[in-house]
Amino acid sequence: MRLVLFDLDGTLIDSETGIVNCIGHALRTLGAAIPPRAQLRDWIGPPLRATLPRVLGDDAATVERAVALYRERFATLGWREHEVYAGVGAAIGALATSGAQLAVVTSKPDTYAARIVASLPFGAHFAHTYAPAADSAHCDKDGMIARALADFGVAAAQAAMVGDRSFDMRGARANGVRAIGAGWGFGSREELTGAGADAIAAAPDELVALLLH
Repeated sequence: MRLVLFDLDGTLIDSETGIVNCIGHALRTLGAAIPPRAQLRDWIGPPLRATLPRVLGDDAATVERAVALYRERFATLGWREHEVYAGVGAAIGALATSGAQLAVVTSKPDTYAARIVASLPFGAHFAHTYAPAADSAHCDKDGMIARALADFGVAAAQAAMVGDRSFDMRGARANGVRAIGAGWGFGSREELTGAGADAIAAAPDELVALLLH
């Protein structure tokens, strides 16, 4: 593969602690019920404006207030509350050594995404981070993947998208890019296969073989 695109949350980093803590801060401040942690895990990946209405309803002003409260804590504490998955650094290093170009495609707002990627021990291997603007109400992974292909001048057949959720796989399929499921993340194997994953790596050390052979 000439170009490998990576999701961030649930693929490069285990960001559960920071995200769950920030959601809890937002809902608690608004006096709303906080779902069980197991349920909140399913909120990791999709944009906040798609998940918060599950608790807050469709009142746009309340949802926007919750987003602001989430980001208030995330900007100071939450962005650092993550761990790199074991084996990811070695896989990134091997892919970079092979000559593959690497980039991140994430639904996390650009302000935080770029900061997190830059802080990773292997962050310098990523040539670019594609993320929605902080004020955007939508996350278009299809469009971000298409933009990456154009920016790098790489044909879809020579690119792959690695991610742990269904919209990563669907974004890849929409662009004719190979869809590789990150089986160690937040999405289930059933979710990934149902969304059209071409292959699923059970652990990061399987990625290099899947992508280069």
